[in-house]
Amino acid sequence: MATAVRRRRRGDRAVSPVFLAVAGVTAAAGWAVWSGAGPASGGVGRGVAVFLAVTGAWVVSLCLHEYAHARTALHAGDASVAAKGYLTLDPLRYAHPVLSVLLPVLFLVMGGIGLPGGAVYVERHRIPGRIRHSLVSAAGPLANVLFAAVCTAPFRLGALDGVPGAFRAALAFVALLQVTAAALNLLPVPGLDGYGVLEPWLSERARRAVEPFAPYGLLAVFVLLFSPEVNQAFFGLVHGVLGTLGVGAEETWCGLDLYRFWQEPGAVCGAVPGVSR
Repeated sequence: MATAVRRRRRGDRAVSPVFLAVAGVTAAAGWAVWSGAGPASGGVGRGVAVFLAVTGAWVVSLCLHEYAHARTALHAGDASVAAKGYLTLDPLRYAHPVLSVLLPVLFLVMGGIGLPGGAVYVERHRIPGRIRHSLVSAAGPLANVLFAAVCTAPFRLGALDGVPGAFRAALAFVALLQVTAAALNLLPVPGLDGYGVLEPWLSERARRAVEPFAPYGLLAVFVLLFSPEVNQAFFGLVHGVLGTLGVGAEETWCGLDLYRFWQEPGAVCGAVPGVSR
């Protein structure tokens, strides 16, 4: 019996083959962008390679975001997250038909906005203490912050001399997605992680008053982002953060341009050395 329990626990925490496959595709596509080998040497072929590399990196970051929530919840007292498969990094475990697929891809294609769309269902009644509840909510955005730090480190350290321009642009675009994801999720809006950090500290009366609006918080944020003034202010903040980390706005927008391989090329990549569309 004990042996069976140990095997089940190992299975609940073993890295998913689906995640490893996604990571493998991401690495292969990134190598194709870097080397310019075969169909990825330019034009649509390179755009497809950038699309696969960026989308794969985004899925990997989504899994890490949700894993961070689950792992923190496990240590905070909710052991049920293991049985639900949340510790395997399997993107299918976090999938939601709308939040995990449609909305993230739509906003990624439309405006280069990173939206972690997965979900882990934490049994909050198992977790004692307000600090632990706040930490569970904060863990996901912090994973995006760490991912952004890794992506921007080569820019910040000046370690990209001689690196192909298309790879630099794709990496810059991935960094932008991580910063936008962290910024959006940390907003104290019902339905987002930022509100989850704040909620345990609110009175019961305040929580009940806010609860009916929780399903619409994310939608309200997106509606506001379509306002030119709000959009400009938001991306001004994002590019300000990236700029302090050594990532130029031209590189991030060039990454988005390459990512949209199905569109006519824009002029933005002309400012990035080593990129021609």
